[in-house]
Amino acid sequence: MTTVPRPQIAVVGSGPSGCYLAQAILRALPTAELTIFDRLVSPFGLVRYGVAADHQHTKAITRQFDRLFQGGGARFAGGIRIGDDVGLAALRDAFDAVILATGLPADRPLDVPGADLPGVVGAGAVTRALNAHPDAPTRLPALGGDVVLLGAGNVALDVLRFLVKDRSGYAESDVADEALAGYLAAPARRVVLVSRSAAAASKGDPQMLRELAALPRARYSVPDPAGPADPASPAGPADAGDRTAAARAAAVAALVDPDRGPFPGPEVELRFGAAPLRILGTERVTGVELDVAGERIVIPADAVISAIGFAGEPRDEVGRLIAETPPDPASGRLGAGLYRAGWAQRGPRGAIPENRASAKLVADELLADLASGALAVDGDRPGFAGLPPETRARAVDYEHWLVLDAHERSTAPADRVRRKLPDHDAMVGIARGDAAAPHPHP
Repeated sequence: MTTVPRPQIAVVGSGPSGCYLAQAILRALPTAELTIFDRLVSPFGLVRYGVAADHQHTKAITRQFDRLFQGGGARFAGGIRIGDDVGLAALRDAFDAVILATGLPADRPLDVPGADLPGVVGAGAVTRALNAHPDAPTRLPALGGDVVLLGAGNVALDVLRFLVKDRSGYAESDVADEALAGYLAAPARRVVLVSRSAAAASKGDPQMLRELAALPRARYSVPDPAGPADPASPAGPADAGDRTAAARAAAVAALVDPDRGPFPGPEVELRFGAAPLRILGTERVTGVELDVAGERIVIPADAVISAIGFAGEPRDEVGRLIAETPPDPASGRLGAGLYRAGWAQRGPRGAIPENRASAKLVADELLADLASGALAVDGDRPGFAGLPPETRARAVDYEHWLVLDAHERSTAPADRVRRKLPDHDAMVGIARGDAAAPHPHP
């Protein structure tokens, strides 16, 4: 009689890559016992805390991830920081395989003089505050009237859309009201988006650019129309056969189309083919010096938002391991029984659905290792049950999360779908049904 392997598998991180990975493993190996850990009380990581707060249709992907936990295929263990509450070695002792799907939580440092001046802020810090992340302040830093946005990828476009919208643009969202209200009290009057690449070769999704063009807010211009920065050239410096590049250039052209009409909101300059040289200021930011086709120009700035990518955050042993191990798009293997997936494996590129490909790659590697014997399953690993009692008692499970989820939905203002709690301890208390828990939102 053939014995079906029943491996105990731990996934660290309940964001899209962790959930896609669990789906892929359970599809191929339904006997596997999966525990998905997260240091936060709530599941879904980037979907809950990183995606633009006004994009509820993107957040709807959590419905398919819910089924992972509803069907009993995977256990959710929230509020557990691996490398702090329980060591990575202890986790590897308890599970046959451990997969790190923690993402890259820190903004990549801006490497130009003046980058440490007050007024320089990472795009991740902005999106976390708008999504009421427990690690983020409840209010955004004061941005002032002139904002320079460095980068033109999807995160930069998320931030740009936030800067140009008014309050009505956040109806039916779960945006953090305090952060939004702080910004709308003194919104940007001018935004300058700076991209080293030409429009066609920049990183943003053409659909996100088209969304900006359709939004009845802001007036756009491209002050550097010549040479490689020409947004009207579908080919630009990119491959002439690249349909995405052509769509991106066409979307930029639509933004600056004189027939688009005058709309309220800030003036937005799109400066493609421009490289930041230094951030100017003494006590705080006053401007940004750019190199545009060999010419040095200075743009006034009250704040600089850097949207140039993400990096690992080495504040615990898992964070250090991810931060110190370069991305490898070809493999998620880190060692015998140890893997990584998502941004931790391939770097912070692409939209949420692209994590599915990374998850499948790593799941296939794990299954291949099981088949070859490189990953041995001896049946003695206890999985979650083998963790210290205090760790298991500390874990917030999926049923707890449903209590918190219902609370957030029931306390939402009339024009919001939920009100997220930004306080970790309050979230734990409400999830566990503790009426005495601190409640920051009356």
